[in-house]
Parts: sequence; C-alpha cells; structure tokens
Amino acid sequence: MSTRRVFPAVLASVFALLFFGLGNYLGARASADSDVRLAELRAEVELLRKRPTPDVAGTSGTARASAMAMMDDASRASLIADVKRQLSDEMGLLPVNLLRERSESFVELYSYDDRGSSSYGTAGYVGNGYFITVKHGVMPLNDNQQRTASVNILYKGEAFPVTVVDSGTADAEVHPGDWAIIKVDADIPDLPPLSLDMRYKYEFADPIVRLGNDYSKGIILSTGYIGQRTANGLLTSLTDGHPGVSGGGVLNRSGNLIGIPIGRMEADYRFSFILPLREEMFRKVPSLSAGAAAAKVGTVASGGS
Repeated sequence: MSTRRVFPAVLASVFALLFFGLGNYLGARASADSDVRLAELRAEVELLRKRPTPDVAGTSGTARASAMAMMDDASRASLIADVKRQLSDEMGLLPVNLLRERSESFVELYSYDDRGSSSYGTAGYVGNGYFITVKHGVMPLNDNQQRTASVNILYKGEAFPVTVVDSGTADAEVHPGDWAIIKVDADIPDLPPLSLDMRYKYEFADPIVRLGNDYSKGIILSTGYIGQRTANGLLTSLTDGHPGVSGGGVLNRSGNLIGIPIGRMEADYRFSFILPLREEMFRKVPSLSAGAAAAKVGTVASGGS
C-alpha cells in the first residue's frame, strides 16, 4: 500500500476520534449544567414554600397614560354622565343630594301610653302640617292594649306634640289598614314635603330606598328590592326592617314616596313588609283629598306647614 493512501485514512480516523471525544465532553457538560439548574430550581421552590404567606393586596397597576386624560372636556363629561346613569339604573341608587333632601322630610316619632311606657317609630311629612305613619305607632290596635296618652315628633332635636286626625282599620300589626295621619300645630317652616306616587306598579326586583328611625338613632336609610304582593295587598321586600322604621318611607328611583314600611318577618330583619300608598289614606289631608289625588298619576305634596 502506498504512503499516499495511508495518510488520508489516518487523518480521517484522527478527526473522527477528536469529534467523538468533543461530543461526549459537551454532552456530559450540558447534562451536568442541566442537573445543576434543576437542583437550583428545586431549592428555590422549596424556599418559596417555607416563606410566610404575604398580605393580600389589590390588583391595580400603574398606567403610563390615562384614557381619560386623552379626551377633550366634552367627551369626558359625557362619559362620566353615562357611567353615573348606568350605575343608577343597575344599582337603584339615588343621588346623594336627593337622599339628603328626602331624609329631611322624615321625623322621629315617640308615643307614650297611660302607664308610662313609650314606643318609637317614624313619620313622613306630606305638607300643610300633616304626616303619614303607622297606626300601631300612635294608638292601640285593640282593647287589650294601653291607652295612648301623647304623641310627639322629634325634628332637629326639638319635640312637637301631634294629634291623630285619621287612621285605617287595622286591629293587628302588619295589616293593610295599619296607617294613620297625624298633624302638628306648630310652625315648622323648613320641613320639605314629600312627593307621592300612588300609581306605582311595584314590579318584581324594583330597587327601593327605605328611610326610618332605626333603633331610635335618627333617620337612617337602607336599600333593597321589591318582592311579591301578599294576599292581603301588602308587599314583601328585601330591605332592613329594624325596630323604629315603621311609618317611615319607601322611595322609588325617582325619589317619590310609594309606601311605608310596617313590619318584618319574625326573627328576620331583612324580610320586610310594605304598605303601598292609596288615596283613602289622604282623605283628611286638605291638599291631598281623594278627588284631587285621583286626578293625578303621581301626586305631589305641596305647601308648607
């Protein structure tokens, strides 16, 4: 065999051995590196497991540029107004200024019987010195109860005596005739009358606002929803029925008085009963006689006390 043929064969064998060795070396090194990274990852996971759970926080972030900032004034105002309308429609909430205004139309009610006992409730102002409330808050419903000696309303810390001028036929609480009209003879010029709606439809799940003298702690509001009409003409609702709210007000989303809370389910302060307004309740209120009320779909109380 000639030298020219032997040399290329030897050279090819050398390169083959070299590349084979280099491949084994690199493979072994990659495997070692992979084992090291895997070990590091396992150690990090184990460390995270041993760390105490951090306090929760919100998921808000920081934006570089606000979409609101890129709008012109007219577009921004239109968007804000639209959001407010949607929130009002979806949540059934009234504007805060309207709620504050309506709360001024309700007063705390306190009655005292001939044995020295007292009770408390709420009354809503309908104009010309007249208020609507519950019968069981101002007079006995049956002969077995104590006689009422006096009834007062408390407005801005001042007590005013009132007289019962009319009432329904209730002989028990949570009754369709559990209503009364009372009148104050004193002048209370800054007491705003409520707007009444005696044609309200009371659709299922209609949002409502209830204002009343919760636990004799002043006028407090609660929101809720209309339920079903009962067999005797009352309405169920999901809204707080705490002691003292009887005789208060149930308002619709327009801020009109549509009924009065008169009771709750036993041992359940969220299942309440509403007495819808009807024309006979105002038959002895001069500005809201049955004839005048029948002529209007939504009757608005007018006139000061």
